[in-house]
Amino acid sequence: MMENKEELARIITAENGKPLKEAQGEIIYSASFLEWFAEEARRIYGDVIPASAKDRRVLVLKQPVGVAAIITPWNFPSAMITRKVGAALAAGCTVVVKPAEDTPLSALALGELANQAGIPAGVYNVVPCSRQQTAAVGEVLCTDPLVSKISFTGSTATGKILLKHAAGTVKRVSMELGGHAPFIVFDSANVDRAVAGALASKYRNSGQTCVCTNRFLVQKGIHDEFVEKFAKAIEKELHVGNGFDAKTTQGPLINEKAVEKVEKHIKDAVSQGASVVTGGKRHSLGKNFFEPTLLSNVTTKMLCTQEETFGPLAPVIRFETEAEAVAIANAANVGLAGYFYSQDPAQIWRVAERLEVGMVGVNEGIISSVECPFGGVKESGLGREGSKYGIDEYLEIKYVCFGGL
Repeated sequence: MMENKEELARIITAENGKPLKEAQGEIIYSASFLEWFAEEARRIYGDVIPASAKDRRVLVLKQPVGVAAIITPWNFPSAMITRKVGAALAAGCTVVVKPAEDTPLSALALGELANQAGIPAGVYNVVPCSRQQTAAVGEVLCTDPLVSKISFTGSTATGKILLKHAAGTVKRVSMELGGHAPFIVFDSANVDRAVAGALASKYRNSGQTCVCTNRFLVQKGIHDEFVEKFAKAIEKELHVGNGFDAKTTQGPLINEKAVEKVEKHIKDAVSQGASVVTGGKRHSLGKNFFEPTLLSNVTTKMLCTQEETFGPLAPVIRFETEAEAVAIANAANVGLAGYFYSQDPAQIWRVAERLEVGMVGVNEGIISSVECPFGGVKESGLGREGSKYGIDEYLEIKYVCFGGL
């Protein structure tokens, strides 16, 4: 992968439109999962348990779960594959990858590189399909008794359908589903750092990541300063354009349906009293391009604070107390990532522990890392990816009792 990183990055930008610099970063991140899990393969430790009888010895073995079906999204068409496949191969599982219908080429390119790298035929398999066939292919992967494990990254709604299918044969399941990430800025925060973190967290990949901030909660004492500085940063630092242009930071959204959802959220918010601080409409470059948008005077009754936008829309809610902010943040039925900025050590511990999410960024807007466990709570999924815990999703534990000694 590293030998072909430029070509792989260009495939990503051509497929989903993300800026080339972000695509290059994704390839390095993607390759790092293969390196990480290649190293973790050496550490699939079993166990020896002291037996209760003198003539017995008790062992615990870890063995591959079997064929793993890997169903991946379009927003990280390379990294979402290697984060799963790296762990599966290290555990000893063969895989069948069904990439998103919008981005099949990255998965096929990885198949070619797997072949060049010496991965045996039939170990890494790719099944691309059309949008029309996606549901049928997903059902086959989840119901076929030859498949032992399902790993899916995508929407909560689709995840629930796949879980129902997988239940028939009681498959092992990993789900990394939708998020609705809160980003809380307390009065004690360093506002400039919070703005920089907000910009990175919200507008990476034009707001099309599952850990993107979806709701900004800003305490009343610094609310106006934050909104003013955030708007200036958006207008100064973000550039909408062709992903292959060096100055571009914001590419197109994946399709027109995605743009329509952003428009729907803005229209709903404005009709209920929200103000457009900057942006607010499609960009002149084309129908799938949208201006980075900031809304103020937002309330929890608005659609944009109740469901994931998956686009370049930043709604800001003003709050008064820590308890109020945590209550708003935890009101969602999902809990993938959450972020907050504070310089009060006691508050940092309280809020980090009380946020109902699987991952917390404290004074940080970008938290993904190969060494750290990625996953959510509530309806954001099951299991963890990456880290020392990720390989366990592809292993079965077998207890062996050796008697008559």
